[in-house]
Amino acid sequence: MAEAGSGFLEQLKSCIVWSWTYLWTVWFFLVLFLVYILRVPLRINDNLSTVSMFLNTLTPKFYVALTGTSSLISGLILIFEWWYFRKYGTSFIEQVSVSHLRPLLGGVDNNSSNNSNSSNGDSDSNRQSVSECKVWRNPLNLFRGAEYNRYTWVTGREPLTYYDMNLSAQDHQTFFTCDSDHLRPADAIMQKAWRERNPQARISAAHEALEINECATAYILLAEEEATTIAEAEKLFKQALKAGDGCYRRSQQLQHHGSQYEAQHRRDTNVLVYIKRRLAMCARRLGRTREAVKMMRDLMKEFPLLSMFNIHENLLEALLELQAYADVQAVLAKYDDISLPKSATICYTAALLKARAVSDKFSPEAASRRGLSTAEMNAVEAIHRAVEFNPHVPKYLLEMKSLILPPEHILKRGDSEAIAYAFFHLAHWKRVEGALNLLHCTWEGIPQHFVCPLELCYGESGKHPPLQFVASANTDLREPPILLFPHHPPSLLCQLLMDRKKA
Repeated sequence: MAEAGSGFLEQLKSCIVWSWTYLWTVWFFLVLFLVYILRVPLRINDNLSTVSMFLNTLTPKFYVALTGTSSLISGLILIFEWWYFRKYGTSFIEQVSVSHLRPLLGGVDNNSSNNSNSSNGDSDSNRQSVSECKVWRNPLNLFRGAEYNRYTWVTGREPLTYYDMNLSAQDHQTFFTCDSDHLRPADAIMQKAWRERNPQARISAAHEALEINECATAYILLAEEEATTIAEAEKLFKQALKAGDGCYRRSQQLQHHGSQYEAQHRRDTNVLVYIKRRLAMCARRLGRTREAVKMMRDLMKEFPLLSMFNIHENLLEALLELQAYADVQAVLAKYDDISLPKSATICYTAALLKARAVSDKFSPEAASRRGLSTAEMNAVEAIHRAVEFNPHVPKYLLEMKSLILPPEHILKRGDSEAIAYAFFHLAHWKRVEGALNLLHCTWEGIPQHFVCPLELCYGESGKHPPLQFVASANTDLREPPILLFPHHPPSLLCQLLMDRKKA
């Protein structure tokens, strides 16, 4: 009975919503008729007379004050919007309306959103669950055909694990497909192609789709897997951009005509953002770094709410290559926020900028005699925070462990994230004189219980754990957990840091 009653209420609600959407004129005249019928009990005529009398007694000074007050409030709102857009790259009013008001007003249907989440990966749900995600797609992942396959050609071994490639296949089905693909022959072929495990079968399906129509996702697959050079991949991505931009503009005009068109527009948006981001990465690989920076900035301004792609990490790496440290600091100020998910790129880039200010003149012996300056203190603390977030990175930056090709997916705070970060950022640390030396001195001085997550190394009482091995919580996607010995005497630099804090 309860299910029948709830079903009837849902049906009644949907009928009312449909009538309000398409028969609004009937509702409007119905309201006017009710007001006419109730004009005597509500004393509408008397109230209108009172209001008109009040308005007639108002002086011009009131209207001047009203106009001035409204202009002042509008100016303050405009200034706040301008400041918020400069700092966060999006409109505050638009963000509030999309994130908070639209769900309250019933802008998203529950059934359609559930279906789209299960098959298409709604971007709103991705933003809500992004902080709970532990395995992330590597923002700087290499191209399979032009980069990963080189390892296969030389060694005869696969550079990616089956688990990693399976996650990529799930991502492709999430971002590049939708429920309405079966209505278009080329998209229907690509929907099957993304599920194929055999690379040659996927490539053949992409060529088959292109024979039917200019399909953006087919060009994406060929650029990622068939192109043997970055130049070839860039050429295919430009063709994908031409096809994807046309699909995006058409679906943008039809997105409000129903849930099916809305899902198609989300898919076309994901495809367009992916293409533009990979084109920027192609420009970065081919040495056109300034062009890549411009493309990434334009992309972040055009789609500010799609933070799931982590385009700012691509931008940080390109800006570091240009040695535009002021621009790097501006990006960090926007994304190094406690409400946003952290990453090794954010933490270690912030540490690199702090270390850059003091690393060229830093000496542990001199610091032991005179103590740490304020700038040196800030640099050491920034490195401590970075090591606390991901303790695996220093060994790769200091070349104590051999680098391998980064995976397509990384485990936050794990060894795979450290590999992905060091693979692209080791050159930037080497370029800053003395930065690796400061990292080495600081990292050696950090007690081993500090590099474990604090909730594992300290109990509720805040005391050190007993003398035993503690398993690291940050395991790799491929390797077993690393065991750390918690008690290790701090070095001179760490002791200086502790003395400075006590003082």
